[in-house]
Amino acid sequence: MPDDAPKLHIDADWKEQAQAEKEKLSQKIDDSPRQPGSEEFPPADMRALVGSLASQAIMGLGAYADPQTGRPMIDLMGSRFAIDLLGVLEEKTKGNLTDEETAELKEVLSELRQRFVQIATMIQQQMAKDPASVQFMGRPGAAPSGADAPAGPRLVVPD
Repeated sequence: MPDDAPKLHIDADWKEQAQAEKEKLSQKIDDSPRQPGSEEFPPADMRALVGSLASQAIMGLGAYADPQTGRPMIDLMGSRFAIDLLGVLEEKTKGNLTDEETAELKEVLSELRQRFVQIATMIQQQMAKDPASVQFMGRPGAAPSGADAPAGPRLVVPD
């Protein structure tokens, strides 16, 4: 095999890659001249639908920090719902997708399911060690009420 053959590089750190792509896209959008009312949306296709649902699932798995505390916000129920919707999409579109769309959907579902199990297991272990260290929000009696109370059900995992 010649030494100049292309080598396969697999980036294991998907969060860094996703962030870099996001920044690159953001810079590209910022650099492009715009006219009022001429904003374009990506095509409404299978990839956009899968990406939208996957983003919701990833967000629920703690990919984003609470802007007030800086701690990861985890919404397992919301994440599970988005993953389940992707599963329904896979089931209902079986035989109607291109090979590329089918492979992409399977890969996204596999990755999200693995991450879901990892995060759920981590939370379960943390609660077994120190139940007070895992803060549930949006449940009666678990969070402050009134004007300072955060909206919606969330689980904040300590650093």
